Amino acid sequence: MARLTTFRDLRAVVTGASSGIGQALARRLGREGARLALVARREEALQQLKGEIEAGGGSAEVFAADLADREQAVAAARSAEAQLGGVDLLVNNAGFGGRRRFVECELDAMDRMLRVNYTAALAMAHTLLPGMLERRRGWLVFMSSVAGKIPTPLEAPYAASKAALLALAEAVSLEVEGDGVHVLTVCPGVIETPFFSEADWKQMPAVARRGAVPVDSLVDRIVHALARGRHELTHPGPIAFAYRVKALAPGFMRRQVKRTTLG
Repeated sequence: MARLTTFRDLRAVVTGASSGIGQALARRLGREGARLALVARREEALQQLKGEIEAGGGSAEVFAADLADREQAVAAARSAEAQLGGVDLLVNNAGFGGRRRFVECELDAMDRMLRVNYTAALAMAHTLLPGMLERRRGWLVFMSSVAGKIPTPLEAPYAASKAALLALAEAVSLEVEGDGVHVLTVCPGVIETPFFSEADWKQMPAVARRGAVPVDSLVDRIVHALARGRHELTHPGPIAFAYRVKALAPGFMRRQVKRTTLG
């Protein structure tokens, strides 16, 4: 069990760092002394975050990349590794969603979602993992979603991309845990970030809106999970009870999901 109890001088890459969970986690890691590589498409937002982190005494470098492009993802990972002199922690957080009936989604849009949400994480991990294995020390964090475990209507492509991340993370974890590398998969529920547009909030089931929690509460749980050496985290915690219900009473859970999301 690889416990990560301090971030002082830790070399960390955070994707999707320009907003939301990635931004909040990068701020926290910066305050705790990590040396950061910030990766996302919007360079201006990354530069602003870099300034905030450095103003607080932290260290950060910016690597602007469109993670829908696998070559850009690999190049960003290699550049960050070279700049930092190695990477100890990779947080694969970049991703986006949306609420729409599957038949109304455009194939190009769904393909881009899969490339950002899954393929980019695969490429970043595949690029940086060899260095961790060579040093026999490292941590991989995959930001999945409750939707990856309990797919919901109107989010089919998103749920599929997050389910793929879950499978990837679990398999890789089993491969590398004996070689000094620890894998943590995070499954957030509804987190209060710009991830959800105003239209998304309006379409979201009332039960989901009521269960929304502040992003800093998730960041706290991630830091705690790394310190405990946990392999999986669901936040808010009570949502995890639904996994057991689905396993024991799949028909009941199917009806509940349909009722709460489609009415």
